[in-house]
Amino acid sequence: MGFNQLFAVLLVGLVGLLGCNAPVNSNEGLSQPNILFIVVDDLNDWVGHLGGHSQTITPNLDQLAASGMVFNNAHTNAPLCGPSRASMLTGLRPSTSGVYFHISDHDLVRQIEMDSIRAVLLPDYLEQNGYKTMGVGKVFHLGDGGGVFDEYGGLADFGPRPEKHFKYDPTWLDKPKGTSTDWGAFPEHDSLTFDQRIADWSIEKLGEKHDKPFFLATGFMRPHVPWYVPQKWFDQFGLDTIQTPPYFQGDWDDIPEMAGKITDWPMMPEMEWMLEEGYWKEAVQAYLASVHFVDYQIGRLLEALEASDYADNTIIVLVSDHGYHMGEKGLFQKGTLWQRSTHIPMIWSGPGIAKGTTNEPASLLDIYPTLLDFCGLEQADQLEGASLVPILGGESETINNVAITTYGPNNHSVIDGKWHYIRYNDGAEELYNLVDDPNEWSNLIGQVGAISDEELEHHLPKNNQPNNPDSHVQSTPYYAEYSTAN
Repeated sequence: MGFNQLFAVLLVGLVGLLGCNAPVNSNEGLSQPNILFIVVDDLNDWVGHLGGHSQTITPNLDQLAASGMVFNNAHTNAPLCGPSRASMLTGLRPSTSGVYFHISDHDLVRQIEMDSIRAVLLPDYLEQNGYKTMGVGKVFHLGDGGGVFDEYGGLADFGPRPEKHFKYDPTWLDKPKGTSTDWGAFPEHDSLTFDQRIADWSIEKLGEKHDKPFFLATGFMRPHVPWYVPQKWFDQFGLDTIQTPPYFQGDWDDIPEMAGKITDWPMMPEMEWMLEEGYWKEAVQAYLASVHFVDYQIGRLLEALEASDYADNTIIVLVSDHGYHMGEKGLFQKGTLWQRSTHIPMIWSGPGIAKGTTNEPASLLDIYPTLLDFCGLEQADQLEGASLVPILGGESETINNVAITTYGPNNHSVIDGKWHYIRYNDGAEELYNLVDDPNEWSNLIGQVGAISDEELEHHLPKNNQPNNPDSHVQSTPYYAEYSTAN
């Protein structure tokens, strides 16, 4: 044996005696999988594999869907960015934490440290169990304002923006400020967008050496407003051919008054104005262009993973934080308990995950416990979701009975495979047969032949905490009393 060979043998033996992990080109030999977590902001079900809009172009999302398990009936825990992400990353329902509205990342972390919110954040729990955590873009509501990740790449920004709005500014119509809703071709090149830089940062991390299993969270900004993407993405959708989503003028005739109060966002564009200005098709075109653009960036990231040393030992989870109305029920916003605002894409792919689709109800609350099961870790004490591993492994078709969405104190949505039940804080109710009425135009409460509301009512959360003092919202006048904004 030559000197170099002898030295190598002695070095390997020494590393083993010391219990060290020698850096290698990949962490493939580790027993726990890596996790690539992709969260897309304001993405509704307008993706090819869910069929939400016939003109959408999402080849990369659809390819990912074909490689793993698609949850056709997945829903957000809260139809607003801040509480949705807080719920997903704490594993707690909004009705348990009291975080019904936006909360700063710093305040969320501070309250957990003070035990005011009894939870361990998902990245922290993974770190405590040997994972390296990395994040970029919009993961928490403000990115990572609480300093949770081992490495954070920033870039949680909805820009760049033109000097003046192109189509819509609420102040032009004497409306209150509070939305960046606008659309148009901007900037000139993809390289100037934050989403491309977000993808670039994650791609760079996939090219590095990691001697621990990693959790890499990538939060893309589009299709959140403003719908600004380069012209080439608009060019894929001829304006004259754009199909607007179904809209029924009498839709609100059987909707309770409370629904109007909690969904009233006065700064948002109204359907009447959109129609008068001829802007509805433009807005839909811009949303589709933004979805197509972010799909391309996701494709770049997935290609980088496939070419990396981690391709065979990485679980991919892709979700949106909530849906978005693009004219349905006359709205251009999130923040409602109807399906357009609650329904989200959810795709799981990777080792040990079966290929297929399921109509089993699921929610963002299920991500935390499912990942812990895949990583072979003990379940955190606070988790209120269910592990989806039996479905992902092809061993079961049933885990949850329903998916629950909460918007504001004591306002809840319950969805099973067929029915959608909504209960508001004043006791008002809605009930929809999603098979016969996917647009949710006919409120069946009290009608003969409909499911009894009691059959879904018992799923409503029993624990309804008051609004957390650091949880606030500026968009809805009805909730002004809860705002703690400076």
